[in-house]
Amino acid sequence: MAAINLGLDGLFCAACVGRAERILTRLPGVTGVTVSLASEEARVETEGALDLQAAATALGRAGYGLREVTTRLTAEGMSCASCVARVEKLALAEPGVTSARADFSTGEIRLRHIEVSGLITRLQERLAKAGYPAMLAEVSDPALRQAAHEADLKGRALTAALLTLPVFVTEMGGHMLPAFHHWLHGLIDPWWLWLMQAVLTAAVLLGPGRMFLSRGLPALARLAPDMNSLVALGTLSAFFYSLVVLIAPDLLPEAAQVVYFEAAAVIVTLILLGRWLEARARGRTGGAIRELMALQPDEALIEGPEGPVTRRSADLRAGDILLVRPGERLAADGVILSGRSHLDESMLTGEPLPVAREAGAEVTGGTINGSGALRVEITRAGEASRLAQIVAMVGEAQAGKLPIQGLVDRVTGIFVPIVMAIAAVTVLAWLLLSGDVAEALVAGVSVLIVACPCAMGLATPVSIMVGTGRAARLGVLFRRGEALQRLSAVRVVAFDKTGTLTEGRPDLVELLPAAGENADDLLALAASAEALSEHHIAKAILRAARARGLSVTPAQGMETMAGRGIRATVDGRILRLGHEGFLREEGVSGVEALMALRPGARASGQSLLLMAVDDRAVALLIVADPARPGAAAAVAALQRDGLKVQMISGDAPATAEAVGRSLGIEDVTGGALPQDKLAAIEGVKGCAFVGDGINDAPVLAAADVGIAMGSGTDVAIEAADVVLVGNDPRAVVTAVEVSRATMRNIRQNLFWAFAYNTALIPVAAGILWPLWGIRMSPVLAAAAMALSSVFVITNALRLRRAGRPAAQIGA
Repeated sequence: MAAINLGLDGLFCAACVGRAERILTRLPGVTGVTVSLASEEARVETEGALDLQAAATALGRAGYGLREVTTRLTAEGMSCASCVARVEKLALAEPGVTSARADFSTGEIRLRHIEVSGLITRLQERLAKAGYPAMLAEVSDPALRQAAHEADLKGRALTAALLTLPVFVTEMGGHMLPAFHHWLHGLIDPWWLWLMQAVLTAAVLLGPGRMFLSRGLPALARLAPDMNSLVALGTLSAFFYSLVVLIAPDLLPEAAQVVYFEAAAVIVTLILLGRWLEARARGRTGGAIRELMALQPDEALIEGPEGPVTRRSADLRAGDILLVRPGERLAADGVILSGRSHLDESMLTGEPLPVAREAGAEVTGGTINGSGALRVEITRAGEASRLAQIVAMVGEAQAGKLPIQGLVDRVTGIFVPIVMAIAAVTVLAWLLLSGDVAEALVAGVSVLIVACPCAMGLATPVSIMVGTGRAARLGVLFRRGEALQRLSAVRVVAFDKTGTLTEGRPDLVELLPAAGENADDLLALAASAEALSEHHIAKAILRAARARGLSVTPAQGMETMAGRGIRATVDGRILRLGHEGFLREEGVSGVEALMALRPGARASGQSLLLMAVDDRAVALLIVADPARPGAAAAVAALQRDGLKVQMISGDAPATAEAVGRSLGIEDVTGGALPQDKLAAIEGVKGCAFVGDGINDAPVLAAADVGIAMGSGTDVAIEAADVVLVGNDPRAVVTAVEVSRATMRNIRQNLFWAFAYNTALIPVAAGILWPLWGIRMSPVLAAAAMALSSVFVITNALRLRRAGRPAAQIGA
């Protein structure tokens, strides 16, 4: 199974989204498709590789297309014309590349290709194998493309407005000012005024408004009408009716000899204006990803054989030594080799205070160095870096489709044909009841224009984009968009203890040996047994042994019993280390005597481990893991929000209960194995689980919403729906607040979009005319339609202030 993202062209409304999804779903090997109108992208899940040519052909028949972009590479090894030919041939062999031009004098390769994830990486691998390693020189910037799109719509709207102004003034000015009407008609024959209006309106339709005709009419011919079809039908109906009045008035009754050139021109102008405002607002919805990508500096200083050298960040590799000066951003992830400083990690974690970092500490690309100079060995760069993974997570969440979107898809799938049918019925009804051709035309055009389903298609995806972007700024990553909806509905939040509510870095407080045993010798054995383990307690034992300068020999044949303990062989001796119950199950003697040494330890929240050598208990190890600073505040805030808080821990029941009491959690389950954690949440409707360890992965995957701490294991993060980058449990509150605000925003948008169409279509059809003489002109219909989309996006942008930073909760 594979998933790729494709850039799409030609999407304008919710009907387009549904049609594009159906087309892509029918392609061979495709198992799932999600199309987002807000980002104009499709996420396609396939078994094997997707046939891009087949996708382009299928979409093209429906009037859509795969977006093409330009990328420049700089390659090494091109030294002659034959090299150029080979490189171009290799590039064109990559599916999705439509043109390639190489220049051996500059080493540049200029590509035109379909915007599909992974294409450039695969091409670089192909070129490297052939002896032409290539680096990115310039990538098509989505922000620049968005700016160009806005500029194009702005130009179209202003051009249409200039052409429409004389038409509007000469026609509507007389209705508003009778004196102006008499003066103008005394100066110029009305027929010549109509001719001028016809010429200018034709210029509007065939110039800036041509996009509606060129896309709407072919869609109508394919029996797959979209919003462009509605606009095209409405404006052309008004224009050609008016043209008949101008050229052959005798074909119509005298009372029907009225022109509507201004309606056609103003409709196009207002819709273009709405599109421009919509594009401006939509450009702001993707600000989170742009901000995250901007965190990586363009260049970095690298330690070279002959001294420091400057290298582009895109060309950094694992193993390079990064020299970070005070005030600079780190260009990649790594480990500090030397130096000490404070790093501002706020854009990644939401934590406002700089964090002290010194030799041996891991650092993340995109963070800002303080006043110290650092030497950092790069461990991850490029697409493997943490920042790139965060960007990918946010992008994947923004492209997701919430369950609530299913209702929208079902409605919009039949909406446009129904609107066209309503418009036809409206025209016939007016003709039968009034016999007025002009009035019937006005009502039909108003229905077509007011009903364009743009707002419906934007209602959900723009809120997802802004909501997940806001969460990312606050250090909460929604790995899956649908988690937004599920998290807003949770009623229970269950926490793991170690590494989640506590620091996850326990310290060995005391080692109590059995009679006749040496504490240092036993600690060395325990550290040897745990040398290869990644468990928090294992690391605490290793730190204690190293602090005493003890020799550690990695064990042989170590076995881990999840949630219970370990069994290992050290120097031919069988060691067991774990909970009391585990050693009893193993038939170890002397357990009772050691447990009696510290009877009150568990009540104070300390963890007790027993160590046995060759079936005899030889030591009691006491480990303490302090609660995270924000844990109590997180629990209190969740409870104030009406959520039930539980703690389900693998630690001893007495220890778990002591920690739970100190944090204000009444419902505590201790001694829970992975299967016990699963059983604890099974059947609990609306349950979120927060954890960080390998043993939490099953329950993270099974919960309605799995939330992983950013410091947790890769397995836990992969199983989770939400990741807390800053490791602060208060970020769970932030995640809940953002999800609730986003779902509230989506419901507002959907209500507006559906209520708007439900209310205004009958009004446009003229249902209020017999009662109060109220009807909607096509011009007002166009203004209302444009306003609906702008309203939906503007409402979504309010989410940029949703949720509180973790540091402010309980402060």
